[in-house]
Amino acid sequence: MQTLLNQIDALKLYGLRQALQHQLDQSSHYENLSFSERLAHLMQSEQQDRNHRKQQRLLKQAQLKLLATAQGVDYQHPRGLSASVMRELLQGEWIKRHQNVLLTGPCGSGKTYLACALGHSACMQAYGVKYYRISRLLLELTQAKADGTYQNALKRLAKLPLLILDDWGLEPLKASQRNDLMEIMDDRHGASSTILISQLPTEEWYQAIGDNTLADAILDRLMHNAHRIKLKGESMRKKQLKIDPT
Repeated sequence: MQTLLNQIDALKLYGLRQALQHQLDQSSHYENLSFSERLAHLMQSEQQDRNHRKQQRLLKQAQLKLLATAQGVDYQHPRGLSASVMRELLQGEWIKRHQNVLLTGPCGSGKTYLACALGHSACMQAYGVKYYRISRLLLELTQAKADGTYQNALKRLAKLPLLILDDWGLEPLKASQRNDLMEIMDDRHGASSTILISQLPTEEWYQAIGDNTLADAILDRLMHNAHRIKLKGESMRKKQLKIDPT
């Protein structure tokens, strides 16, 4: 048995190893099961362990700004969030279809939390995800141009099933940054999904980009197959900070 356990360890079958040890420790619970049933239990445990480790790896790589989950989404706060729309998005079919999500609303309305909840859900469904503040991404691309890794950086972004871009339109864009965004959106169009988070309503995005021709090209690739969530109302942060006078 020890030889077998050593072989299992060498093959890194961690879930199977744990399940087998449980069968050995609780042998009376399994004595009525056939060999195939016990083997099936071991294989199921190994598969579950691999899925869990992959999910944790994807979550770490995603670098989501907030630890947000589907269960933590607040549907009670009056901000115009449709529970049915959000729950449908959490199922992830839109990612499989290479569609986008545009999240707009005032500061403190919970846009980033919703985006991170969608990102977390995508990781749980084994999709690769990456969160960026748009200014940080553009800075990384500028540095990549300087050190000769720009094309590799674009390829990595193109391969991501889900890219989350926060603070869209918050700062004016330089000509080179508009070109960078065009490259990203053109590579991802019809092949992957993007979440854009912005305080600006979508009708102001053209002006925020600053070049009509590039704005048309960028936004056409984003908007034509996008789900739109427009939040409104009082900041949720203010609500959480209110002190009960009693």
